[in-house]
Amino acid sequence: MNKIITTQLEFTPLNRKKMTAQFDEPRVSSDGGALYLREVDRHIGLMDRLAAAIDDTRRQSHVDHELTELLRQRAYQIACGYEDADDCDHLRMDPVLKTAVGRDPLDAPNLGSQPTMSRLENRVTTRDLIRLGYAFIDQFIGSYDTPPEVIVLDMDPTADHVHGHQQLALFNAFEDEYCFMPFHVYEGTSGKYITSVLRAGKTPTASEIISVLKRIVRRIRRCWPKLQIIFRADSQHTKPEVMKWLDAHNVAFVTGLSPNKRLETIFKSTIRDAERKHQRLGGSVRAYGSDFYQAGTWEKSQRVICRVQVSDKGTDVRYVVTSFQEAGAKYLYETVYCGRGKMELMIKDHKVALKSDRTSCTSKQANQFRLFVHSAAYVIMHALRENLLRGSELATAQFDTIRLRLLKIGARVDVGKTFIRFHFPEAYPLQPVLIRASERLAALNSS
Repeated sequence: MNKIITTQLEFTPLNRKKMTAQFDEPRVSSDGGALYLREVDRHIGLMDRLAAAIDDTRRQSHVDHELTELLRQRAYQIACGYEDADDCDHLRMDPVLKTAVGRDPLDAPNLGSQPTMSRLENRVTTRDLIRLGYAFIDQFIGSYDTPPEVIVLDMDPTADHVHGHQQLALFNAFEDEYCFMPFHVYEGTSGKYITSVLRAGKTPTASEIISVLKRIVRRIRRCWPKLQIIFRADSQHTKPEVMKWLDAHNVAFVTGLSPNKRLETIFKSTIRDAERKHQRLGGSVRAYGSDFYQAGTWEKSQRVICRVQVSDKGTDVRYVVTSFQEAGAKYLYETVYCGRGKMELMIKDHKVALKSDRTSCTSKQANQFRLFVHSAAYVIMHALRENLLRGSELATAQFDTIRLRLLKIGARVDVGKTFIRFHFPEAYPLQPVLIRASERLAALNSS
């Protein structure tokens, strides 16, 4: 039996009645909405796919916690806001979490503890991680009912500050901290996760960028050989070797380009005309130009878009290099390139809401595995939002909002011979959202 803490918490009396509280109810959970994480995961098959990618070398006759159970427990806890492995020690007996993982909420043995999770993290090999990376790409491909006409690969490294002796930790002058700079790759129009790669805290090299891209593109093209793929990123990804590789593999690109004197000369008239228009009319003036430019290290000339913004604050000039030859300059900059701004929200969901920067293991393999487990939580939360919350007030909500309003529901469980029943608060304000989500879930399961 679990030890129940019966310490009384005392509050100010109400109507001359003594008011207290205590931790003594094993049938109650504060995360009733986690049941929907289970349903979404069962529908998309994520955890089964990830577990199949890991070589479980344990003696199976002695195993108390199946690999799929451990992955589910960890990812569901992260989605619910419990990002630390230490939280497993407190939540391993939670009735909702046990049910979501696949165990009886009351009678089954408890879930994995923190030491169990730590052993899992440090047991995963480099081969396992490679297979997990491909498993996520396959999960992305499988998320489409029909082949898309085009996908946009948004790639960006983001700072992950470290405070120990982790492998790959490197001082970054811009961040003024020791950090990692893991790559994050998403599909830009849908927000679907593709992969993430732990790396040292420095500007990415061409070989690092190509190494990630070739695995993604090769895997996707194996299923969709005629698919149009667009690579979109900021200026630190604009390298001659990368552009050469993209051209050779028929991948279109729209990437930022750092300013220089030659570009200023090429677009001198565009900049001057915008400044004169501002002097004449006042207000904010935006203008675009397009021309071809070849840096000394480039194999051939490329089309460059110039965006000029002139206001009372001064003149701001931005450049974008692209493989698109026909599309208008304004459309390419404002719609195609600036669309990558949505990626900041994707990284915010991944890094801030799901705390994917909790990479405090010493081993780089263990930290990459942690990054993947947090990514699994991202995939499930994204599928929850896209499949079950579409058309609701949470359809465009950030993950932390979905957690607060949907997952954090008090629940009491009753278990009988033929049923497991969860009771939610009668005063829960988003009942229509949950009812609609359940209807959508039933439709998905029957299709």
